[in-house]
Amino acid sequence: MISDSAFAGIFSSLESDRVERKRNAEKADEIRQAICAFANDLPGHKKSGFVIIGQEDDGACARIIVDDALMLKVANWRDDGKLLPFPSMFVDRRTIANCTVLVIEVQPSDNPPVRLGGRTWIRIGPRGGIASAEEERRLVEKRRWGNLPFDAQGVPGAAIDDLDLQRFAIELLPAVVPPDILAQNNRTQEQQMRALRLINVEQLPTVTGILFNGISPQSFIRGAYVQFRRIDGTQLTDPTIDQHEITGVLQDQIGRLDDLVSINIRTAATVGGVKRIDQPDYPARALQELIRNGLLHRTYEGSNAPVRVTWYADRVEIQSPGGPFGQVTVENFEGGGETDYRNPTIAEFMKTLGFAERFGMGIAIARNELSRNGNPPLEFQVNPQHVLAIVRARA
Repeated sequence: MISDSAFAGIFSSLESDRVERKRNAEKADEIRQAICAFANDLPGHKKSGFVIIGQEDDGACARIIVDDALMLKVANWRDDGKLLPFPSMFVDRRTIANCTVLVIEVQPSDNPPVRLGGRTWIRIGPRGGIASAEEERRLVEKRRWGNLPFDAQGVPGAAIDDLDLQRFAIELLPAVVPPDILAQNNRTQEQQMRALRLINVEQLPTVTGILFNGISPQSFIRGAYVQFRRIDGTQLTDPTIDQHEITGVLQDQIGRLDDLVSINIRTAATVGGVKRIDQPDYPARALQELIRNGLLHRTYEGSNAPVRVTWYADRVEIQSPGGPFGQVTVENFEGGGETDYRNPTIAEFMKTLGFAERFGMGIAIARNELSRNGNPPLEFQVNPQHVLAIVRARA
């Protein structure tokens, strides 16, 4: 975060393409637009942009209350799925000349364009707007390829012909880009795919491109599948009732897994008085959230191991390759206070395709669903090699 002395100069400066002032946090979308624009850094300052909440346009103090609740509310905008990929931003409380304000410092993205609701916001001077096709092309060219996460890197040996171009045009593009933006842009299909991080500047499909739009994803990313096994007993050596190797693109894997969860849940009926109560041994949504979490947070780099869903007579185990990532560690994993993303571009597509409501909430949703259904608490076994979620059946 910026020093107090450096911030004092920004506090007293005019609005620019690095400074935005807001009287309060009520116009959340306008603040998100500024965050999006600062993350895109079209002018190429390679310096942070600042949104100051609690200051009038003329620099006067708005005298708002900057408490922990407001800071948490604003900080949560990073992970609510409206800004994708996730911007690097810091939220702080500062007091300058007896005026307390909330400061959002936004660092330039290594992987632009950052979008708000599918729209690319930029800033030139003190005013912002939606990027034109040419401006978006310039943002794509600014990507710092050496710093990109694995899911945004090109896949050696793959080519555009390994992508399903018809599916991209019919399914993916309309899901990711708003209709009004599609109607007015004159981008070629290759430019569209590059802007959405499905191919890179060398025309290589990226890991995300292969996983969501590949004709045969497992030909290039060996471990990108799910092994599902239903066991008649409580031990791995007990007889297998059913098993599947679920391949294809991620959205198809999720659809098949949702079906398998529904098929394998058993429901007991309790009749009392005039009311019949159907009680499943597992809440479907809890299992779906945990499986999707496994697909999102697993490591796809250097691992041929699949996500494993093993359904025993008394529990369901979901094992995801790769341990905690970034700010999330083995020690703080179950506390739920830290979030980080090994695969931010995969996360972006899972959100826009409707497979995630809000990032960082999958485990919390699963725990809540299990509690409501009367299941024992969710358990985890976490180590640097994998994360294992254990869901026990309702008694």
